[in-house]
Amino acid sequence: MNKVYLLLFLISLLSAISCRQKEVKTPLPFYNSADFTPEWIEKSDPKFSQIHTIDTFSLTNQEGKSISNASFKGNIYVADFFFTICPSICPKMTSNMMRIQEAFNSDQVKIASFSVMPWADSVDVLKNYAEVKGIDSEQWHLLTGGTEEIYELARKSFFAEKAVGLNKASDEFLHTENFILVDTKGRIRGVYNGTLPIEMTRLQRDIKTLLALG
Repeated sequence: MNKVYLLLFLISLLSAISCRQKEVKTPLPFYNSADFTPEWIEKSDPKFSQIHTIDTFSLTNQEGKSISNASFKGNIYVADFFFTICPSICPKMTSNMMRIQEAFNSDQVKIASFSVMPWADSVDVLKNYAEVKGIDSEQWHLLTGGTEEIYELARKSFFAEKAVGLNKASDEFLHTENFILVDTKGRIRGVYNGTLPIEMTRLQRDIKTLLALG
């Protein structure tokens, strides 16, 4: 009987080790298209070098500083799209994004909030918004610039409105609750509903996974 218990223990232990190894070897997926189909692509796969990355951009933050892709090089960051006078989903999104600011320091994780009303959200307006909301300007960039550049970036690079956004004209207003997680190489690793606190728990967990992967 003792041998049976020992055998069962060894089987359970080996199963746990196997599951742990699978967990370590299975990082977050990559997202290469606007339908957000997850893809787990190994470095040995020829498709690895073709993984979708965020296009280059150059915008201005609430401090009047130029912010581009290079500003996030080597950093994980979370992106969203908002406007300061939004009365509906944006206040919830800002509140939930504050949880990310509080959970991680600026050396670990950056945040990029792109204004979808850049004609109204000037640098001064964004700076005032940041001060009122308690936004750390070293970590969290509120970005303004050319409308066409921001909309193109949102829809075709971040896939912010998912597949439906690809067919919209540049003069159609952009509105989305999605938060996009981007890794240190500029690749999309997760999408989350920014209005739901429970999704922030998942986002924090995924950020920790990326940080652990290095």
